[in-house]
Amino acid sequence: MNVLTGHVTGTCMPRHRHEEFLKFLTAIDKEVPKGVAIHMILDNYSAHKHSDVALWLAKHQRFHLHFTPTSSSWLNLVERWFWELTDKSDPPRGVPLSPRPDHQDRGIPRRAQR
Repeated sequence: MNVLTGHVTGTCMPRHRHEEFLKFLTAIDKEVPKGVAIHMILDNYSAHKHSDVALWLAKHQRFHLHFTPTSSSWLNLVERWFWELTDKSDPPRGVPLSPRPDHQDRGIPRRAQR
């Protein structure tokens, strides 16, 4: 995610191995203009630290990876963005809405209780 513009570069892949991560890095490398440094904040998932990824990064020195401490996904803006999407989205059909404890007995319509 570009924190200045809010633009998100992403892709959905069936697996999340280092091979898919390398494809993602290659896509970012093609999309971002040459000469622009790329700083990425990542969790400590093993695919991000694989030896093939380290070799790729050694050849693409404009990429700078910053790893969040373990158990601190709240620091990662993308994780927070996904939380916002999940929090504001409607639940799947068939999932009952239950009122939030802080909205009980206030007469707030269920739809507005999020």
